[in-house]
Order: sequence, then C-alpha cells, then structure tokens
Amino acid sequence: MSFQPVLPLAGYVGWGFLKRTMARQQEVQQALPAQQRDEAYFRDRIGKADTAEKLVNDKRLLRIALTAFGLEADLNSKAFIQKVLEGGTLKEGSLANKLADKQYQKLAAAFGYGDFAVPRTKISTFPDEILAQFRARSFEKAVGEQNNTFRLSMNAEREIAALAAKGSSELAKWYTLLGSAPLREVMQTALGLPKSFASIDIDQQVSTLRKRTEAVFGSSDLSQFKDPAKMDALVRRFLLQSEMQGQTAAYSPAATALALLRR
Repeated sequence: MSFQPVLPLAGYVGWGFLKRTMARQQEVQQALPAQQRDEAYFRDRIGKADTAEKLVNDKRLLRIALTAFGLEADLNSKAFIQKVLEGGTLKEGSLANKLADKQYQKLAAAFGYGDFAVPRTKISTFPDEILAQFRARSFEKAVGEQNNTFRLSMNAEREIAALAAKGSSELAKWYTLLGSAPLREVMQTALGLPKSFASIDIDQQVSTLRKRTEAVFGSSDLSQFKDPAKMDALVRRFLLQSEMQGQTAAYSPAATALALLRR
C-alpha cells in the first residue's frame, strides 16, 4: 500500500494544515512496511557498495540514494550517475561541479567515491544520514503527487534556507538558485515573473530577480532567507501567486471555450 498524505485543502490555508499535521503524517509514512523494508535493505547493503559501479548496479540502493537528493528521475541513467559519482567534487573540473543543478554535487560529495580512497559509505553514521534525507524527500514526493505546489514549497523551505546560509557570494547564490528548476519556479512565481522569464540572458535574470526581491522583501540578498520569518513570507507569496495564476488560467478565453464545448 502506497502512502497518500491527507491534503483536504489547497492554497495557503491548505499549506497551514499540512504544516500542522506534517510530523504525524511523516510518522505514518515511515511506519509503512514498504518504507521499513527499503530502509532495512539500505542499512544492510550500502556498506558493501564500495564503488560507484556497485551502487548503480543495485537498482534498489540507487533508487533510495537518488530519492534522498531529489534525483529519482535519473534512476535509469546509470552511466551518467556513475560518472557523476566517480568524478567526485574535489577536482574543479569534475562533472558534478560543472552541472548547473547542485544536487548532483551534493550526491557526489555525500558518497565520496571520487574523492577518497575509502568512500563515505563505510562510515557508521552514513546510513542514518542518507535515510533521513530519503524520508524527507519520499514524503515530499507523496505530497507532490497530489499537490505539486506544496512539494515545491517544502523543497524551497529546505534548499533556499540552506543556500542562504552558505558563505559564498550573493551573486554565486543567485546563479546556484537559477540552476535548480524547482527553486527557480518558486522564486519566479513569488515575484510575479512569467515562465518566459527563463529564456532571457542569465545575467539579466539575476539582475531582475535581485531588484524584484529587494522591492518585495527589503533586500536583494538571498542571505535574508536564513530568517524563518522571511522564508515563510517567500513561501506565502509563492502559494498565493500560484493560486492567482490558477484562477486566471481557469477563466482564460481558451479555458472558457473548452468548458462550453464540454457542455
């Protein structure tokens, strides 16, 4: 039996319900036999996966590993993932460092295949580290199957807050955010920018985002979202803007014509 979260309402009101009940709902998911079997399998087998090749050739281990980093869509891209893992992150020109989506960099760094003679899979605390992320991402995925806006919000709360806390420059943070499709969508929507915004010059995108962010939140820096109150304000704007866009689409001429044809 697959887990189905209880999401009786959409929009910001529904988000409030999810936040209030999240801990209990996560407990329910984690108690399911399928989830328990996955975790037991990972604990038992991950220490034996001492090379990237061994990991990618165990589809169940790979699924859990990729889900922990939001990369489960790459489950069948074994050669690509192996190359990401084997390249590590300590060499500037490694594949993980070149890719715009920094989740690959996090994956490669976490497993350490390309960086150390003995990978991090041998560390006693490694299973707990990855499984904590697997639980969180699995719950987000289940939520996303019913309401993808909520999934994007949950991801943004974690990833933007973590990015805000990094010691890199503000410009570097903005370019990193734009390299993540889910984070880009949250920020663009919250700031009222159209989907076509992604097609303009990348430097112009950063400039526009910083100006809009300063106008709305009082600062152009992503560092401000270390503050939970600022992070909550960003998510609230994203949810409200998403709801407004949905209502606009529902009353567009094309939608109206389609509704008339269905009568």
